[in-house]
Amino acid sequence: MSSDNTIASIFRGPGNAAAVMTTWSSEPAEVTLAFADVQAQCERFRRQSEMLFGEALAPGTVVSSLLPNGLCCLLVFLGTALQRCVAAPLNPAMRQGEIEFYLQDAAARVLIVPAAATEEDEGVRAARKLGVAVWGVSWEADSGIRLAALGAAPVEPAPIKPTDKQSPAPNPDDIALLLHTSGTTGRPKAVPLSHANIAQSMANIAATYRLDATDRSFVVMPLFHVHGLIGATLAPLYAGGSVVVPPRFSATHFWQEFVASAATWYSAVPTIHQILLRHGAPASVPQIRFIRSCSSALAPSVLAELEAAFHAPVLEAYAMTEAAHQMCSNPLPPAAHKPGSVGLPQGVELAILDDNDAPASLGEVCVRGANVTRGYLNNPEANAKSFTAASHWFRTGDQGYLDSDGYLVLTGRIKELINRGGEKISPLELDAVLLRCPGVAEAVSFAVADEMYGQDVNAAVVPHSGASVSEDDVRNFMKENVAGFKVPKRVFVADTLPRTATGKIQRRVVAEHFAGPQ
Repeated sequence: MSSDNTIASIFRGPGNAAAVMTTWSSEPAEVTLAFADVQAQCERFRRQSEMLFGEALAPGTVVSSLLPNGLCCLLVFLGTALQRCVAAPLNPAMRQGEIEFYLQDAAARVLIVPAAATEEDEGVRAARKLGVAVWGVSWEADSGIRLAALGAAPVEPAPIKPTDKQSPAPNPDDIALLLHTSGTTGRPKAVPLSHANIAQSMANIAATYRLDATDRSFVVMPLFHVHGLIGATLAPLYAGGSVVVPPRFSATHFWQEFVASAATWYSAVPTIHQILLRHGAPASVPQIRFIRSCSSALAPSVLAELEAAFHAPVLEAYAMTEAAHQMCSNPLPPAAHKPGSVGLPQGVELAILDDNDAPASLGEVCVRGANVTRGYLNNPEANAKSFTAASHWFRTGDQGYLDSDGYLVLTGRIKELINRGGEKISPLELDAVLLRCPGVAEAVSFAVADEMYGQDVNAAVVPHSGASVSEDDVRNFMKENVAGFKVPKRVFVADTLPRTATGKIQRRVVAEHFAGPQ
């Protein structure tokens, strides 16, 4: 299990070197696994999953999960992908209807949840409704990862013998990870990422920041996103370094745990950087090799504040799920890192193209490379819109230009996604839910500028004739039907919605009418 073109390449180095650490606030507390331990736990996961499934999981079997950050979350991903199955991690904040959609769209056979979950949990209800097997996972101090059919006794594989069948080695073309990204069509698009895609992304990121065995990443981003999983976790492991995985981001505990774990860098969305700034620097600022910012635009003023407060270079990067995370990044000193720019292409080809796919000085940012997905799953319409026909450039949906030094500057979104602190939200998906709210006849969701998140969600609704609908009614309905980060911060209840001369509704016009110029 050592192919350089698969996720197994993280195990190329010394097996006794530290790989994954938890923190004192974790459950379990303060566990350190060497690379060999991680491999052993992945094999233990495989053998237990075979016992629960009744046979070896066929290559390509989709295993979804609803897990908080931590050892179990990471090991479930690795254990799934390394046995040639497809890991499809989901956001634990999702509601039952959302979970049902993702399980169905991915054709998941198994959903893994915390062992403490009950039949009343929304993920469990979703899986039961669809006939998807539900397994609980926990970490046991004496043996490590433990799986059980939810509500049943854990399975315990027999000790490994030299004659036992070994875990099948993954192939570069095997799909390792399946994530959904919101789209302007309203239907979330399934992004299959192969082992080769992820392996190339790990190598690109490690090269960008010159990661090596002395580096230790403190993971604050969720492992169900490519930012946390690939950018902050797999890339440093690929370089022979180590990662610290707390159960959640806590501004109160961050610096104490960062220092105690001897971390050297962290990567986060601008929202988290701003939260850390508001909490203030520790009395004795630790030595930080660099701070990385990604998934949403970082204001130059915030970059300056971060560097002044934490005495480390702040490097803004540019990434998308379809590219297995990173596409561009500002480089380490002594090279220039430019505020307001997302840096230089990193291991990818990049082009600025106009509407006719011709090179332009200002246009749509397009990329291609070994880290970029070959296309969306079972979605030829989205593939036709998102990849150029002749050269298979991936259209990012972002507008930008290259400055005189080749650094990319983004100037805005071509697509209509709402980017709330790095969470990409489809307005059409929200519109569909808003229209299910009792009493609502018309609905439009849109982005508004927000100091903390970059963008936040607002919505405007028109009630049915004679119906009584309040802002609280709509927000409470959304809280019951979508993840918290998708709930509109403000809902405008109106008699009519502004339309163009041809009767069309444009989100930009609606946003300006209700929330003012953005």
